[in-house]
Amino acid sequence: MLMMLAAVVLLPSCLKDNANDLYSNINNWGYGGNGGGGTVVSASGELSEFEVTIDKTTAEPTAVADATYFDEADDIKTQQFTTQVAIDMSNPTEKTENGVTITVTDGKHITADHGKTQGICYVVSGTTADGSLTISGSADYEVNLNNANITNSQSTALNLDGKGGAYIVLTGSNKLTDGTVEDHKSALYGKGKLLFSGSGSLEIQGQYNNGIQSKSYVLFEKGINVYVNAANHGIKGSDAIINGGIINVETAGLGAKGINCDEDIVINGGRTTVIATGDGEWDEEELETKAVSCIKCDSVLTINGGEVYVKATGSGGKGLKADWECYIRGGKVRAITTGGLYYNDGTTENLNYKGNTDNIDDAYSSSPKGIKIGTKNEHGILTISGGDVMVRTAGTNGEGIESKGTLNITDGSVMVAAYDDAINASSDLTISGGTVVAVGTNNDGIDTNGNLYIKGGTTIAYGANGAEAGIDADESHALYITGGSLFAIGGRIDCKLGSTSQGLVQVSGSVAANSTVSISNGDKAYATFTMPPYSNNGTILITAAGMSSGSNYTITAGSSTVSATATNTLSSAMGGGPGGGRW
Repeated sequence: MLMMLAAVVLLPSCLKDNANDLYSNINNWGYGGNGGGGTVVSASGELSEFEVTIDKTTAEPTAVADATYFDEADDIKTQQFTTQVAIDMSNPTEKTENGVTITVTDGKHITADHGKTQGICYVVSGTTADGSLTISGSADYEVNLNNANITNSQSTALNLDGKGGAYIVLTGSNKLTDGTVEDHKSALYGKGKLLFSGSGSLEIQGQYNNGIQSKSYVLFEKGINVYVNAANHGIKGSDAIINGGIINVETAGLGAKGINCDEDIVINGGRTTVIATGDGEWDEEELETKAVSCIKCDSVLTINGGEVYVKATGSGGKGLKADWECYIRGGKVRAITTGGLYYNDGTTENLNYKGNTDNIDDAYSSSPKGIKIGTKNEHGILTISGGDVMVRTAGTNGEGIESKGTLNITDGSVMVAAYDDAINASSDLTISGGTVVAVGTNNDGIDTNGNLYIKGGTTIAYGANGAEAGIDADESHALYITGGSLFAIGGRIDCKLGSTSQGLVQVSGSVAANSTVSISNGDKAYATFTMPPYSNNGTILITAAGMSSGSNYTITAGSSTVSATATNTLSSAMGGGPGGGRW
């Protein structure tokens, strides 16, 4: 049971830095408090317990956003591929049929060319232990993989070499495996766009390089089940849209990406799981470190719906990464990183660097991060306006969520437990709605190099003890509060106050595991916060909508209470501040 110490018991001004003990037991969390209502918002112990594993069998989630397409014609329901041409991989046969010419090389490598003929549907079946299929033609076409199993001991298993779009329809169980002898891009390669649909499954073993690669973009529809295991990138294209399906990707290459796009990625539905186990590497051309990412795009990442599970276990690994912008509007996101800081200066490599990084060139290190938006040279934009997001990092320097520019949370649930800063922004950070829980086990809960704006929602921020803080804003910027409920605890409150429209109570004290802390005035409850299941002590800041400077408030924890007077000022010193008491 939570204990509140009597107000007359003083706490030391310098708190023991025991973050590893404090944060080793994150289980059942309750988060409280829309201002004025005193409402308790509960959460399960999922934040500390959730895992990311390959799941090929659980049914595809039904909660999805509307399907989107780069081109309306990409929806296979708008197409009519009615001219069937059968290809049996176990019995390669040369023939000319319905405008398609099929040739066979070495008795096992099949090439089909439909030229400009429209409406062709290749029905591919059978098994080959050492063969391949190449399809050429300028017109769009369908490839119906119907219980096909293609292994090429030398190179690409399925080479869709035509300039037209390939509508790949999965029927039954299918498998593609490439070889490791000849230089090639992937087990399944497409010169045009690759559009996956159907009701079957496809397993791809990319043993040499990538699993699936398109020179154009890739699209996945509801109903399919795709598993990719690749030596390098799992799925690579210019862009990607996931409207649905069960997509599982595993990759182990140095610096590899599970899903890697040159421009945008949009996720509307389905269940996408990516596990990347490779470490970072030194890029000889760019002269900088490169780390693995589960899902990576060079432009904009958008998650509208569906479920996304990512886990990076290697040194410096990232869960979700976009170089420009990210918008999470719905769906469920779970991200885990377990690796430490990756260091490489081109000569010396360290997979778990624990030294001081202040004087290290940015090009020489890569920190693990659950979600990273922006690059060392590009300002990022991250906006979370819905959905259910959980991030957990465990390795050295592992940050939870980072934007290299602005970070805005307007709605949804965002819960982070990180080794380093839980939520970090290089520019302004704004919370105007939703539920935000940020636990920095060895650093700050919320850290911004710009202004911190609290405009609404419920925010709980836990920083480590000592010099770390629940909330930390750059010394040249400030904290602005115009709404919402906030409970912050840490070694100190490390920011100056720009302005506030509601009263602040700042105290020093202890909170024990699973305690409930509420703030009230007479019969009016302003906010109720249920603490995580571990104890902590430090400087505490509480505010809620409707509180006013100069008024007295009662802070209640269990059967103990303490009174404090709200102010409109803020002290960043450890051990409490103006208007506060101690419990």
